[in-house]
Amino acid sequence: MLMFFASVGFLILGYFIYGSLIDRLFGADPARKTPAETLEDGVDYVKMPPWKIFLIQLLNIAGLGPIYGAVLGALYGPVALVWIVFGCIFAGAVHDYFSGMLSVRNDGQSVPDVVGRYLGNGFKQFMRGFSVVLLILVGVVFFLGPAELLESLTGIDKKTWTVIIIAYYFLATIMPVDKIIGRIYPVFGAVLIFMAVGTISMLMIKGYELFPIKSMQNLNPQDLPMWPLMFITIACGAISGFHATQSPMMARCLPSERHGLPVFYGAMIAEGIIALIWATLAISFFPTPGLLNDVLGEGGPGLVVNKVSTTLLGSVGGVLAIIGVVVLPVTSGDTAFRSARLIIADVFKISQKEGLKRLGIAVPLFVVGVLISFSDFGLIWRYFGWANQTLAVFVLWTAAVYLTEIHKFHWIATLPAIFMTAVVTTFIANSTIGFNLSMPLATSIGIGAAVVACFAFFWKVRRISVPSEGPRVEKAL
Repeated sequence: MLMFFASVGFLILGYFIYGSLIDRLFGADPARKTPAETLEDGVDYVKMPPWKIFLIQLLNIAGLGPIYGAVLGALYGPVALVWIVFGCIFAGAVHDYFSGMLSVRNDGQSVPDVVGRYLGNGFKQFMRGFSVVLLILVGVVFFLGPAELLESLTGIDKKTWTVIIIAYYFLATIMPVDKIIGRIYPVFGAVLIFMAVGTISMLMIKGYELFPIKSMQNLNPQDLPMWPLMFITIACGAISGFHATQSPMMARCLPSERHGLPVFYGAMIAEGIIALIWATLAISFFPTPGLLNDVLGEGGPGLVVNKVSTTLLGSVGGVLAIIGVVVLPVTSGDTAFRSARLIIADVFKISQKEGLKRLGIAVPLFVVGVLISFSDFGLIWRYFGWANQTLAVFVLWTAAVYLTEIHKFHWIATLPAIFMTAVVTTFIANSTIGFNLSMPLATSIGIGAAVVACFAFFWKVRRISVPSEGPRVEKAL
């Protein structure tokens, strides 16, 4: 029990101490006008209350990752909690803060344009295609995943639920942000809180031993390596590039820069707590990783969620808890397609005030998404995991360049960028969905890629100089 509460405590302290440091280094300015004020259009640029933006941001970023990823990460044992805590504080929340606040500072621009602003036009063009592909994959994963959960809950065929979810996604993609998303997300947020607090409370009340195996060694029953796989598997609960595609949506609604810390850094800390809860549930409800692995083999993470929820909360409470789990991917899938629409609109300079123009982008997006949905879900998820963390790498390097430009301590972004560069490169070099190289060779390539990226970063920013007078800074080439 001490391990769980200590982990939650570290996350909360991380928000107040490290998050405040990040906010000061960035230079958040409450007096500065935000895009919600300067570019208000009634569709995407809409000023909303900070508490509502926080809930929307949390639900946007907290898809299946902090539950499914945490459940799969639980196979490694309690060491999973270490990555969730430290990854969240020093990498994921830093990533989310800069992806949101850099968008605020750049008229609410989407992630490809923000990355291009600091890393160059080549990265901008690459990120445009990469981000749209990732968002479509997210959308597909997040209407197949909840459809499977709802099928297990209701007995209604998965195809029927998939059609219903796609229809909702389409409406949420084209409607003004405050008409659907802004109204129903607070309700979803209440269900999410009940699910998280209710399940972990009942686990303790019913006398389950938290972390029956307290070893910090790799306990994975399939002998899967902790490096780099655990850092890919536990994605959204520690760091997730997908979040960078969501933050600009709320950057367009933020009433003041002083709310950036709770909305962007704070929402990631809250997601880390959700991931902690589900990793703890999976480790403690199933006494050994082998038993957890058997259930995963029988019905995947969805069956784990079903068993844990109904056993701990009873039939009625279990249903509410499962609905809470369904809410997470649904509230990320809808905004995934919405973000893809915004990125495409930014690329081709298409105004989104007119409904017909929004339809002109949304319809082809959903046609592509439906076609991809006929592919193998497991394969889609594996590619999503790698693509997700790779996007985070680009955003962290972007934050590092920004901090160098304003002559602030860039290592808060540079160090996690170096680490994640090694992780994603090693994974794709070793994985069967990548180059299928041996682990020693893949690790060498991963470390080499991190070294090269580090040298490229310092080469890029070498011409940034402190001006002799005034606050102007020469932009890196």
